[in-house]
Amino acid sequence: MRAPPDRLRPPHVLVIGAGVGGLTAAALLARRGFDVQVVERAETPGGKMRQVELGPQRLDGGPTVLTMRWVFDALFERLGLSLDRHLHLRRCDVLARHAWGPGERLDLSADLELSVDAIAHFSSAAEARRYRAFCVRARQVYETLDRPFMQSNRPTPGSLAWRVLRQQGLPGLRQLLRISPFTTLWRELGRYFHDPRLQQLFGRYATYCGSSPFDAPATLMLVAHVEREAVWQVEGGMFRLAQVLAGCAQQQGVRISYGCEASQLLMERGRVSGVELADGQRLHADAVLFNGDAQALGSGLLGQPVREALGAPARSQRSLSALTWHCQAETSGFELSHHNVFFGPPAGYRAEFEAIAQGSLPAAPTVYVCAQDRAGDARPTRHGPRRAERLMCLVNAPAADGRPLTPTEIARCEEQMWTQLSRAGLQLKPGSPVPVLTRPQDFAQMFPGSGGALYGPASHGWRASFSRPDGRTRVPGLWLAGGSVHPGPGVPMAALSGQLAAEQICTALRSTSRSTAALMPGGMSTR
Repeated sequence: MRAPPDRLRPPHVLVIGAGVGGLTAAALLARRGFDVQVVERAETPGGKMRQVELGPQRLDGGPTVLTMRWVFDALFERLGLSLDRHLHLRRCDVLARHAWGPGERLDLSADLELSVDAIAHFSSAAEARRYRAFCVRARQVYETLDRPFMQSNRPTPGSLAWRVLRQQGLPGLRQLLRISPFTTLWRELGRYFHDPRLQQLFGRYATYCGSSPFDAPATLMLVAHVEREAVWQVEGGMFRLAQVLAGCAQQQGVRISYGCEASQLLMERGRVSGVELADGQRLHADAVLFNGDAQALGSGLLGQPVREALGAPARSQRSLSALTWHCQAETSGFELSHHNVFFGPPAGYRAEFEAIAQGSLPAAPTVYVCAQDRAGDARPTRHGPRRAERLMCLVNAPAADGRPLTPTEIARCEEQMWTQLSRAGLQLKPGSPVPVLTRPQDFAQMFPGSGGALYGPASHGWRASFSRPDGRTRVPGLWLAGGSVHPGPGVPMAALSGQLAAEQICTALRSTSRSTAALMPGGMSTR
């Protein structure tokens, strides 16, 4: 039997997983004077924000887009730090470069007027006007949902309406009724764009949440506003953000143990009381924050007692997975920006998501290429002799819940991918070493319980946003953070989930411990 807690010591919080959500929560709790320890099964921080080794080179292997910088500015300020002193961020002039067939290229820019002019030249003046209207609508959706939904504990439809009314008054409530939660993104985009290529382009924002634009709610148009506000490049790559977050957490007093896998959650008297590691060691805690895929708990990967205590998990559809190729290659024929998207014919766009829903790879996949040595601007970046550059190529794929993809299927998809790039004019001459391929089944192994899905549950239907797990579970002593829980997937959203979980843990433990009275200004403990 575990000894009664010492009420004179700071509460001990154990965080499982050094992803963005876990590191955010750990740093904030330590800042408040809690005793915080993080255990991470990998050898590095970041979770899905990982690196891929390609010979001597290192490439970002997870998220490549950083938006909502204000989330991290506010986080660092709460830690008594400055984001600018720890990271060098550069705003992208070109949000993304999009291509279809020969000569069909469109840059979306951070400057609204440049995008309007580009769309007028690419399509028509009428489409450019409709794009302006779309931007206004996307901003309204974002501003309506920002504080009462994304920055708040998971609401119900009723509580969301109450929060909007309280924070924004009757105008906000009227706007809430106009954000089209019951309409699909694809259908709503059809009201703004008559050019099917533009509908295809903006429909792709649903994949940022691992979803199909034909099933996702129209509220996801807010992603277009978030991206247009600013897309940032991190000097040193996105993995640098994970390293900095881990360093800042340690600066606050957090202890991080890498190569340390949790095998099951310990329970006493109906509450979670700690973690048993894969090597048999038991770590006791006053609270445990799980920063992994929430499905791991419901499937019993961390023990049957906690699975039974949580009850039957809500049924949800897995989000998209991906096939990724990391390589070094000489490029020609198409000037890459940092972020590039290569579409197939618009008429086949629906078939892409229908194939994935049936567990197959699409016949004509949309291809995302992150040119990791390129700046996100419109200026040519080539000077002097052509040299190999670091590339990540990605196509959407089904999660690995069913049968694993076969080598034949993957080889066929890779051939189609190169064809798609060539069709837009991009020629690649791969160098050595050979490209590194990551499959859905590989993601499933790296992130237990995920089934290879990269974004938690899919955001399909209006109920999806309300059905994600909250940071607080029904089991005392257990909280959740990460992209599979509220407010959703993505780097800033994961950080917000960690912030919300830290606030909940702090409130819960403060009510049962007198140790917080020993905190000095600045969050340092007197112990």
